[in-house]
Order: sequence, then structure tokens, then C-alpha cells
Amino acid sequence: MIYLGTDHRGFALKEKIKTWLTDWGYQFEDLGNAVLDPEDDYPDFAAQVARRVAENPAENQGIVLCGSGIGVDVVANKFKGVRSALLWSDDANLVQMAREHDDTNVLSLPADYLSEEAAQRIVRTWIETPPGTHPRFIRRLEKIKAIEG
Repeated sequence: MIYLGTDHRGFALKEKIKTWLTDWGYQFEDLGNAVLDPEDDYPDFAAQVARRVAENPAENQGIVLCGSGIGVDVVANKFKGVRSALLWSDDANLVQMAREHDDTNVLSLPADYLSEEAAQRIVRTWIETPPGTHPRFIRRLEKIKAIEG
């Protein structure tokens, strides 16, 4: 399952992402905000997504958005088992490394700094890239789990 969450600054892009995920055949759940509310706060939605991903971090994924992407990335990475990557470039190598090398399960996007086309390429590449199986990647993930406690 892919969980989505954003504040007002990422609302329009989140709605586009929902269309893309539907078109591509992916299951998702929109955790909000359900309406455009200029007074909402990104931690509320990023935390909801991260909690759901943390329930089953090997299976669940999340996409969180805010204006810069920084705030939602910080929030998501507070949850055990969540590995969020802030991706602002649609360079396929960068996006693939986030999945292959670090097995990220949350994608943070800076809605104010991405074109619709770049965001679409990032989301699709990130979703379609499987986690890497190289022993070096596995070893590093185990070290991250040890740091989390």
C-alpha cells in the first residue's frame, strides 16, 4: 500500500499523484489533507503516513509533500523503520539509488520546486525500482536498524 499525505502547499501535486497511481494500477490511501486548507500543518500529515509505513516498513510505502519537502522528510524519519528520501531531481540514477542502496520506503517531495513532469518521473521511477540485494546495501541497512534501537 502507498500512503499519501500533504499540507496545502503540496495539495495540488498530491491530487496529480493520485491520478498517476490510479492510471499505473497502484493501490493507495490518501491520508490528507482531504481539502485545501491554507492553515494546515505538514507534520500532521507526514506523521500519519510515517505511522502507517512503520506498521509494515518492508511492504508499505509513503509519499509526503510540502513546499520544500524538508519538513515532511524530517518528520517521516522520526519513525522507527521509516527511511525517507527527499528527492528534488528527476535524475533516474539518484532516484534509483534511493531505493536500491537505502531501501527508502517514504518519498518526500518539494512541491514548490518540481514541475509536474519531473514529479511524475520521480514518483514512477521510485515506485518501480526494487530494493537492492547487494551485501553492502544489506549491511548498511542493518547498521541503520541498530542505530534505531
